[in-house]
Amino acid sequence: MKIVITGGPGTGKTSVIEALEAHGHFCFHEVSREIIQQAQKEGINQLFLKDPLLFSEMLLEGRIKQHKEAEKFIAEHVFLDRGVPDVVAYMNYFGNKYPPIFREVCQHYLYDKVFILPPWKQIYTEDKERYESYEQAVAIHDELARTYDLSGYDPVEVPCGTVTERTNFILDHLA
Repeated sequence: MKIVITGGPGTGKTSVIEALEAHGHFCFHEVSREIIQQAQKEGINQLFLKDPLLFSEMLLEGRIKQHKEAEKFIAEHVFLDRGVPDVVAYMNYFGNKYPPIFREVCQHYLYDKVFILPPWKQIYTEDKERYESYEQAVAIHDELARTYDLSGYDPVEVPCGTVTERTNFILDHLA
C-alpha cells in the first residue's frame, strides 16, 4: 500500500516520516531538498525561482521514480514524503505554466491513501531550503488539498499534536 504524507512547508512531515521509519516502516524521503541542495552547490540559490519548470520536471521525475520503487516493496505500508500531485499543486500555487503531462501523470501514478498535515504556526520555521512565509504555507496547504481532491483523493487531515500522536493517528487509520 502506497501512502502519501503531504502538507505545506513546515507542517512536520519529515518528523512524522522519521517516526514511521523508527516504527519499522519503509519511507521515501522528500526529493526536493536534494534537488535544491545540488543546485546550490552549482551556484543556483533557488532553482525553483530561477527555472520553475526545470525544477518541477526534476521533482516529477524523482517522485515517479519513488512511486515505481514503492511498487516493488512487499511491505504492507510504504510511506512517501509527498506525491506526484504535489508538483502540480506547487506549480498552480505559484501560477507557473506546465505541460499537460504533469496532470496526466497524476492519474497514472496512483496512491492508496493520502494524509495531509495542516499548517501549524507553533512549529513553522524557515531554513535554507524553505523560504515561504507561514501565510504562504497556509495557501500552499489549501492548493495541495484542492489538487489532491481534483486528482480523485480524499486526503485525511492529521490533527496537530506530538509526533507520536500524529504517527499513531496515521497508523490507526490504516488498521
